[in-house]
Amino acid sequence: MKLIETVDHKSPYFIAEMSANHCGNLDMALAIVHEAKRAGADCLKIQTYTADTMTLDCDNEFFRIKGGLWDGYRLYDLYKEAATPWEWQKTLKDECDTVGIDFMSTPFDAGSADFLESLGVQAYKIASFELVDIPLIRHVAQKGKPMIVSCGMGSFDEILLAVETMLEAGLGRERIFLLKCVSEYPADPADMNLATIADMASRFGVRAGLSDHSMGPLAAVVAVSIGACIVEKHFCLNRRFRNPDSAFSMEPAEFAQMVAMVKEGQILRGEVSYTLTEKERSSLVFRRSLFAAKDIDKGEMFTEENLRSIRPGYGLAPKYYDGLLNSMAERDYQRGEPIQDSLPTN
Repeated sequence: MKLIETVDHKSPYFIAEMSANHCGNLDMALAIVHEAKRAGADCLKIQTYTADTMTLDCDNEFFRIKGGLWDGYRLYDLYKEAATPWEWQKTLKDECDTVGIDFMSTPFDAGSADFLESLGVQAYKIASFELVDIPLIRHVAQKGKPMIVSCGMGSFDEILLAVETMLEAGLGRERIFLLKCVSEYPADPADMNLATIADMASRFGVRAGLSDHSMGPLAAVVAVSIGACIVEKHFCLNRRFRNPDSAFSMEPAEFAQMVAMVKEGQILRGEVSYTLTEKERSSLVFRRSLFAAKDIDKGEMFTEENLRSIRPGYGLAPKYYDGLLNSMAERDYQRGEPIQDSLPTN
């Protein structure tokens, strides 16, 4: 799996989250694998659950969604519609192996985690809503695989408890990744607070990234520029294929554009440097320097009238201007000649 290797080399790791965008069609799910690879994703992620492992088939007020993208849905019906059939999941993993992209899934209970372990997955994702499911986090951490944990809705204490649980289960900090996430669908940019990413990494002593439900590439570009090592975005073939996740998912061309922009942004961020580039060195000649503004005879005093700081940069640096004023020229200078041989001694 490329996760650890990629982030160790200071490159962002891109996760394409399929979620419900398969629309209940295995061929569409397999097409998403190929399109995610072409768009620059390092990993195709799914979710492993059934409606019965997520909730009760119940119709009272507690189990009906009020407001938001899924207003009016019964929880059971939403999860039944969005679920990725378990019998597909080995096929999807094999397809990811074939095209050369990592495969990952989010388990939502111990049974789904054990099923994924039987498939030979190399890492696990914990969803924001399961951040507080400490028994699940402990169960998954005991498998010893890298864990990526979304922290949407999470308070500082809740995140801390999740991290402590993973550590106590024997998982090393180098295998724990926290993702800043806003559990809004789609997320409002005003609610993103991406500065939390660097603080999260510092406070919890692990690496951090972004699980992004906002529209467009901007949040990902900003996040990586301030230290995010993982970017997760929902991914679909086309938003016109309606499903519970399509409205806030990226199409392949959009995902590819995001990857390109993030990588360009990372190049722009670069590293701390006060060293001139080769191209800058070639521009030094256009700096200001000291020139004779009039003919100057040897032994004549430099004055404000015959000495000027101008472009180009063939003469002494302007910092010597004050020292040369009222000192004697050591040789003749013609107007327009750079001052090079009269370096002041004081």
